[in-house]
Amino acid sequence: MVATKPVDFRKGAEGLAALVRERLEADPFSGVIYVFRSKRADRVKLIFWDGSGVVLVAKRLEDGRFNWPAVHDGVMRLSAAQFQALFEGLDWRRVHDARRIARPTATS
Repeated sequence: MVATKPVDFRKGAEGLAALVRERLEADPFSGVIYVFRSKRADRVKLIFWDGSGVVLVAKRLEDGRFNWPAVHDGVMRLSAAQFQALFEGLDWRRVHDARRIARPTATS
């Protein structure tokens, strides 16, 4: 889940977990990856529960910005492929689910 509004990047794992609970009204210990951005969109922080503790990951792009959804209060959900593209600094909006092709019923 992606928090679309920038957060104070001085927050650590506990502060971000509190934001997940209070602002996003979600469970930070569910195993879902929560993604937060800085105001300049050149840094992201991720938090998630790995079964033994809260993991905090931070990434700063050396050149450019993360392609981020429009800033609104709230969250959005990304597929695993979209999340990977976002984390790599690519345009996650260009990632689509694989096309499903109808299975043939009989051979000709």
